[in-house]
Amino acid sequence: MMRVEKMLPSILCLVVSIAAGSAWVGNAASLPAKQIERGFSATHDPSYSEFQPLLADPNGVFSLGFLRFNSTQLELAVLHLPSSVPVWCANPARPALWTGSTSFSFNGTLVLSDPETGIIWSTPTAGGDRLVLLDSSNLQIQKLGDPVDVLWRSFDFPSDTLVQNQTFTSKAALFSTNRRYSMRLGSNYFALYMEVGKDPAPMYWKHTAMEARAQIVPGEGSIYARVEPAGFLGMYQNEKAPVDVLPFDTFSRGISGLRRLTLEPDGNLRAYYWNGSTWVRDFTAITEPCGLPSACGPYELCSTGEPRCKCLDNSTDGCLPADSGDLCGSEGDDFWVLRRKGVDLVNRELLGFQKVGSLAECEDSCERNCSCWGAVFNNATGYCYGMDYPIRMVVEGDEGKVGYFKVRGNAGGGGREGGSAGKSTRAALLVIGVVIFAGAAGFGVYQVRNRMRMIGGVDGSMTEGLAPGPYKDLNSASFRSIELSNSFKK
Repeated sequence: MMRVEKMLPSILCLVVSIAAGSAWVGNAASLPAKQIERGFSATHDPSYSEFQPLLADPNGVFSLGFLRFNSTQLELAVLHLPSSVPVWCANPARPALWTGSTSFSFNGTLVLSDPETGIIWSTPTAGGDRLVLLDSSNLQIQKLGDPVDVLWRSFDFPSDTLVQNQTFTSKAALFSTNRRYSMRLGSNYFALYMEVGKDPAPMYWKHTAMEARAQIVPGEGSIYARVEPAGFLGMYQNEKAPVDVLPFDTFSRGISGLRRLTLEPDGNLRAYYWNGSTWVRDFTAITEPCGLPSACGPYELCSTGEPRCKCLDNSTDGCLPADSGDLCGSEGDDFWVLRRKGVDLVNRELLGFQKVGSLAECEDSCERNCSCWGAVFNNATGYCYGMDYPIRMVVEGDEGKVGYFKVRGNAGGGGREGGSAGKSTRAALLVIGVVIFAGAAGFGVYQVRNRMRMIGGVDGSMTEGLAPGPYKDLNSASFRSIELSNSFKK
């Protein structure tokens, strides 16, 4: 008995060691690979609650795998493991279902597919020998040789985020995860856009290169942008010097943490750096409360006071519903008009505008343009700003600015304060007016003839040549003067 008691600690240590060894082997088997070669295939395993790793970078900071988002959807993504923040997603516009039998394969090209829908996403290149994830988070398809040839890389196809040292060109775009906003480079600027089905998309924020250190030379290539470790977003035409430096809060302060720039679901562009335990905000593009297209809903007025968002039609039981597209279809004339004084547009300087002689001319130019959803007229300058997207980003202004806003169909009943009949209604009223006018004129003639007969002064011969009195030609210039105006200048 004594010998058993003496041996018990050794036996327990042996059991623990075996158990620990078994656990290590199991974990080792499930560790993501350091590279993926031709012929690799993996099917999504729903038993992973949030992320199923498939490929790791050399330092174990980033991993490629199946990521769960919005509770029921699945995406192939590169994750920053310490924070669980995705820095790249393969196909956010067309996610798969988390519970589906989605598979990932590599046979010279990357393919994401499932048995029901077939190929969900794939890379455009073929012939790769291996797939690797660099410690920069850049996913690459490589063809082995001397030197190694990179056939495809994720840095050329960003989703909503740029990480430091990632080059952003005019061929790429950032999209917020909800696909409502985008960021793109222009000839000497980068800007944020509303994705409302218009081409080009309406711009709501813009940063133009200062060209303080270097000038943009036409014909020497497009500009590109890059998040620099020193804490700024630089725009370049070549590597000699940046044509613009957009500093972050920690610019030149020696911060060594990983940096990223993300276009977020509210439409704002923000920069962060990783301090070892959390992401610290380092830059915010839009700081005004009403400067974001998401600040208030459609047909709402954004105010600096409380409440911040108010209905444009002064309703207290719910604002007018959201709309999309344009008014150029078969139902193009089916709208009514909401007018309001003391309003302005947050992004009016980025919109098309023209100088007109009057409020009526401004309204008329928008009314007859089926792509125009509204306009704001400035009495002081005579400028007319047109909106070719459904109504939003309206803010308080002085009484010299007047807003003209189209509302599709019978949304809101059309009878609220500030509303007036649409073109179809006005046309119907015009026809009714013509009918009433003609009926009255005919009745007048009948009365004259009847009266003359009653006094015996008219016979059949005397009535020849008698005609109703003059009337207005409803299509003549004397009845209705219409001044045509040019389309909005860009």
